[in-house]
Amino acid sequence: MQARITVTLKNGVLDPQGQAIEGALGSLGFSGINSVRQGKTFEIELEETDRDKAQKILNDMCEKLLANTVIEDYRVRIMG
Repeated sequence: MQARITVTLKNGVLDPQGQAIEGALGSLGFSGINSVRQGKTFEIELEETDRDKAQKILNDMCEKLLANTVIEDYRVRIMG
């Protein structure tokens, strides 16, 4: 089973990398950008075939290692 986990900073948390990217895009001539939020993506392949069990395993991974839940949100998408 394959899954994609997306981790982003929570709203209200300062995102200096996003601000740097926003500034760089502006200097490259891209206009009309209101804001940029930077994040990270994990693609994980599990041996688990039960979708509910896989969801729990993936959530546990996020809670314990992949996301700092104090300042980050995560989204798990099981793809197959």
